[in-house]
Amino acid sequence: MTMELRIAPPLQERSAGVRQRWRERRRERQRLARQDRLAAHLAELHRIRALLGDARAVIVSGWVQQGWFTYRDPQGHQRTINAGNLRSIGDRPITGACLVGAIVHAGGGLAAVRSQPVQRALDLTWHTLYGDDREPIRWCPAPPIRSAQVRDLTRWNDEPVRTSDDVVALLDATARAAGAELERARV
Repeated sequence: MTMELRIAPPLQERSAGVRQRWRERRRERQRLARQDRLAAHLAELHRIRALLGDARAVIVSGWVQQGWFTYRDPQGHQRTINAGNLRSIGDRPITGACLVGAIVHAGGGLAAVRSQPVQRALDLTWHTLYGDDREPIRWCPAPPIRSAQVRDLTRWNDEPVRTSDDVVALLDATARAAGAELERARV
């Protein structure tokens, strides 16, 4: 019977190998996390672009000024919904919407008004209308800033000289901006 005696490498050499493997695993986790964030961002941009297309269809079917939505009551009268009576629309089908209302409706209606796709679509629409192309899009502005931006979009929609064609053109430009963001994110 022969016995073999092995001497363990010095502690310093063993810990260097452990550190190296730890660094490699950490780099791989970071790479995968970056890849996951990019995939989520790309999926979100695709969703925003589709939402804007749906909002465009809402505007084409009926555009509203001085209100968010319109619907027909049981007597056949056209009723306008604004911030003061939003809840009265219930589950009635809308017959028209303003710019902001169309985006909200396309994103799932009043229940989805605070959802990320709706909020980001509003952010991108504001940026397309008022932002600087050289500046990055502010995807998550502070609540008071986002509220001010929604007021800006509402005021723009309600200007007397505005037409439904202007609103459709803005939604088309915003969808193109989402496409440009997709291309930038892929690089």
